[in-house]
Amino acid sequence: METGGISYVNYLWFLIFLIPLAYMNYKLRFKLNKRMILAILRMIIQLSLVGVFLQYVFRLDNNLINISYVLLMMTVASFSVMKSCSKQQLRFLPLVFLSFAVPNLIMLIFFNTYIVDLETILAARYTIPVAGMLLGNSLNSIIVAVNHFYNSVNENRREYFTSLSLSGSRIEALRPYFRQALMTTLNPTLASIETIGLVALPGMMTGQILGGALPLTAIKYQIAIMIAILVVRYFAAILTIVLTAFFSFDDYGIPLGF
Repeated sequence: METGGISYVNYLWFLIFLIPLAYMNYKLRFKLNKRMILAILRMIIQLSLVGVFLQYVFRLDNNLINISYVLLMMTVASFSVMKSCSKQQLRFLPLVFLSFAVPNLIMLIFFNTYIVDLETILAARYTIPVAGMLLGNSLNSIIVAVNHFYNSVNENRREYFTSLSLSGSRIEALRPYFRQALMTTLNPTLASIETIGLVALPGMMTGQILGGALPLTAIKYQIAIMIAILVVRYFAAILTIVLTAFFSFDDYGIPLGF
């Protein structure tokens, strides 16, 4: 069996599975077909362009280009957070970027240095895929945590002000909402870690096995990346809430602008 690639003809056969989805959407009057088709086309175009670009990046393997690409990914992720979160003030953009950069860059350098043991720490073939996995999970974590935190404060203003008046401390009054936000964003990752290997084989491990790696080798990488994802999700969420909250309340703990 050839494992070197998937032919375009096979892809066309695979798209047949979209026909029953489109039919069900039509019958159930879900206005999703146009969005679904556009989303798939956009995905194909984006991934194709990225694939062509990464071929040149991998070939050049220049540290400056590699880190610049990672920083560009963080910038795009920061704008995505601003678009998806309830707090969309532009002044929070640098804070969100910092929340991405600190845990992800530290983990990325540590992963490449001590886990993969690379001679060139920022080697493109490892740096960009690993950074993509970490950033993708950080993005989800930040969006969930920030939205849950500020929405909870807003929806429970009376309880918040009561707690603030009794404790006199903004930190004490915000602590329950901070805890809930962190638990909300960490629960899916912890559930995935608890069931990994029993319920599903995750993407990184599956990709390595399909690429010809030994299962035990793939498992080692998967364990490492899952721990890395847990850490960056945790600290990215904490940093974003703490940094944005510093500018979201006045000296008396009164919410500003939400």
